[in-house]
Amino acid sequence: MRPAFLLVGVLLTATILWDAFETLVMPRTVARRFRISRTYFAGTWRPWARVASGIRPDGRRERFLAVYGPLSLLGLLGVWAVSLVLSFGTLMWSAGASLSIDAGPARFADAVYMSGTTFFTLGLGDIQPVGAIARLITVIEAGTGFGFLALVISYFPVLYQTFSRREVRLTLLDAWAGSPPAAGEVLRRLADADDVQALEPFLRDWEYWCSELLEGHISYPIVAYFRSQHQRQSWVSALTTVLDLSALGIVGIDGVSKWQARATFAIARHAAVDLAQVLHAVPDATIDRLSRDGLDQLRAQLESVGLRLARSSDADAQLLKLRQSYEPFVAGLGALLLMPLPSWSHDRIARDNWQTSPRVEGGAHL
Repeated sequence: MRPAFLLVGVLLTATILWDAFETLVMPRTVARRFRISRTYFAGTWRPWARVASGIRPDGRRERFLAVYGPLSLLGLLGVWAVSLVLSFGTLMWSAGASLSIDAGPARFADAVYMSGTTFFTLGLGDIQPVGAIARLITVIEAGTGFGFLALVISYFPVLYQTFSRREVRLTLLDAWAGSPPAAGEVLRRLADADDVQALEPFLRDWEYWCSELLEGHISYPIVAYFRSQHQRQSWVSALTTVLDLSALGIVGIDGVSKWQARATFAIARHAAVDLAQVLHAVPDATIDRLSRDGLDQLRAQLESVGLRLARSSDADAQLLKLRQSYEPFVAGLGALLLMPLPSWSHDRIARDNWQTSPRVEGGAHL
């Protein structure tokens, strides 16, 4: 018996299994700072993002960034599997290398090989455990490997369901807010269609989306790194647009009830703050996305289609206070994930994604 190897093997096995349990099974935020999965994502995302920052044009950079989410997920599973093989190999070695092998005395590499064939349930039989302790470790590892495989198989569908639910409504935002989205564009389009009353059910629907976003990304933070399937869209820009629009509704829009705007703002800000904490995004307290001139331009743009925003020093102060309560957090998320924040309005009318894809023969657009 080798006590030092036994201690290392037990601690490593317990650490890996607990980290996998917290990531795959437990649906809540883990407050503990040191986690293997957290260290893994932090250590792999930073260099990946650094390389992506130097890629031009934007479309190529987005395609490169889109690879990270699925690839990092496979990489994490690989890290867990390799670590468990090593940890059980260490346990086997701690038992005194009680292995039957034709090539002579067993080495540590033979214990790791035995561990690998057992964990992946190969059962080649060229190395066999000898003694009660070695056999017990072999049986426990075989069960662990089988359970690990079952967890992985069940994890992928849940993960992609969470991603799909997020993207379905995010894609719908294109026709309402443009590409990229903007709060002022939602109001301009509704006013232009003489249907400002549609804003209340719109905010109600997005209240549920923000709730699902919060719960889904807290349970499975890896989904935050998955990019949207369409250019000029992201969950960070959608969340920011909903916050901008709700803030304008709280300050005051003629003909629009403030209650739904307050309810949507509450859950949207909750999502922004909590997800910034979960992903360890650093809030940017210096962010200011709407200057005085920008606010005047937004008001003028909406007044040109018959929609009036509240005009007073109190309204301006209230809007600033609301912005300061969420903009630092969405700015931190955007900077961390390389997802640009949207503007408050569009300077010129641009084609939405649905109008430019797919292209018809001859290059015409809708």
